[in-house]
Amino acid sequence: MAKIVCVLYDDPIDGYPKTYARDDLPKLEKYPDGQTLPTPKAIDFTPGALLGSVSGELGLRKFLEAGGHKLVVTSDKDGANAALDREIGDAEIVISQPFWPAYLTAERIAKAKSLKLAITAGIGSDHVDLQAAMERGLTVAEVTFCNSISVAEHVVMMILSLVRNYIPSHQVVLDGGWNIADCAARSYDVEGMSVGTVAAGRIGLAVLRRMKPFDVKLHYTDRHRLPADVEKELGLTFHASAAEMVPHCDVVTINCPLHPETEHLFDDKMIARMKRGAYLINTARGKIADRDAVARALKSAQLAGYAGDVWFPQPAPRDHSWRTMPHHGMTPHISGTSLSAQARYAAGVREILECWFDGRPIRDEYLIVSGGKLAGTGAHSYSAGNATGGSEEAARFKRE
Repeated sequence: MAKIVCVLYDDPIDGYPKTYARDDLPKLEKYPDGQTLPTPKAIDFTPGALLGSVSGELGLRKFLEAGGHKLVVTSDKDGANAALDREIGDAEIVISQPFWPAYLTAERIAKAKSLKLAITAGIGSDHVDLQAAMERGLTVAEVTFCNSISVAEHVVMMILSLVRNYIPSHQVVLDGGWNIADCAARSYDVEGMSVGTVAAGRIGLAVLRRMKPFDVKLHYTDRHRLPADVEKELGLTFHASAAEMVPHCDVVTINCPLHPETEHLFDDKMIARMKRGAYLINTARGKIADRDAVARALKSAQLAGYAGDVWFPQPAPRDHSWRTMPHHGMTPHISGTSLSAQARYAAGVREILECWFDGRPIRDEYLIVSGGKLAGTGAHSYSAGNATGGSEEAARFKRE
């Protein structure tokens, strides 16, 4: 029998849904690159249900308890005497989402004497101290590609929202006004702008493909250059680094993983290299952008807008400067947890667990750390090290 601790975000304020806005989800056959969707032996949930909150339990309870395992589900992950810390000591598996991350710091890993597997229900495993995981011999896995298109759609929405000044204009309606000049004074067309992505992996490339019909000029930088035929198809301009790319762009979208090499990549110096009045979109990880540098750039008008749904830590303290800085379009971390995405990452978590309990190999594309080293997708996307430092600040959210 294994003990599994699953850390999920809280249920809706008005209670777990009894009905939903739609009756079903479109059926996808495969991901855009041909990778198959998660293939568990079965699922015990209805696709389109809210699975990512505590009551949703990722649809895992029936499956796990039928196998004699113990499932503990909690949202209490930060601060003194958090449920996660009380339960992790004898847990073999910890499951967490990037949206409400269970920060598996070196200290927590050291206390979790039975821990063998950390699963990210989603993509992005930087909330695990990957260096400590390698040294301990843990397996770290995530459900690669499960919500990449979800995030790419969110990026496009935020680009248009910022450039067209949508959020303040909508607020005029809510306030009962008709202040057209106020709305138009910061509204531009995306057409003809230069849009660049930092990283052109699954999400970044999907953003580029979705932005091409807007008749923009497309730029990218990545440690792995795209094939020549893809560059030609999309009319891409490649740059060797973010520092070389950003002076050419009206819009920059960050789509790279967080690791020590990308932590605070967008600091005062990098933002100063951007065009005055450029827009910065960040749905990757909050810590890739320097918190105070972004706020300063918006106040000085170096940036015309900043939008994203990633913060550090998560949940963000109530006095986090990104909540109140001007010209922002921030949301809580929701881009990758649409009901559509939840059905995929819940199925992917079950597939990983089935492989683990059956002694079968976990898909290579799901692996981040295995056998004491970066593996699979992890070897392609991450570098060794730790990006969890400072995560204890998340405990302030519920205290305030």
